[in-house]
Order: sequence, then C-alpha cells, then structure tokens
Amino acid sequence: MTRLALIVHALASTVIMGIGIVVVLVAGWVSAAAIIGAIVAGLVLGIPVAWLIAKELYER
Repeated sequence: MTRLALIVHALASTVIMGIGIVVVLVAGWVSAAAIIGAIVAGLVLGIPVAWLIAKELYER
C-alpha cells in the first residue's frame, strides 16, 4: 500500500499545490515566499490525502 500511496501522493500533492498557487496569485501575494509556501503546504497536505485515497483504493 505504501507504493500506491506514493503514486497517489504525486498526483494529489500536485493538484493541491496548483490550487494553493492559484489562491496565492488571485489574492495578490505575488512573492517568492508566498508561492513557495503554497508549494510546501501542498506537499504536506498531500500526505494524509494520499494515504486516505490509497487506503480506500487498496480496500476495494
């Protein structure tokens, strides 16, 4: 299941990072620190999301 979670994390974190970057840019925070913060937040938030999705897929 760990391998599945890593694959799902690559997809989920990319989506979350993209949403975060769009939110940051629409809010007008056009700085490197804000964009990097959105990227890091996407990576961190992607871990539990990927684990939950992988768990659900693995149980089916």
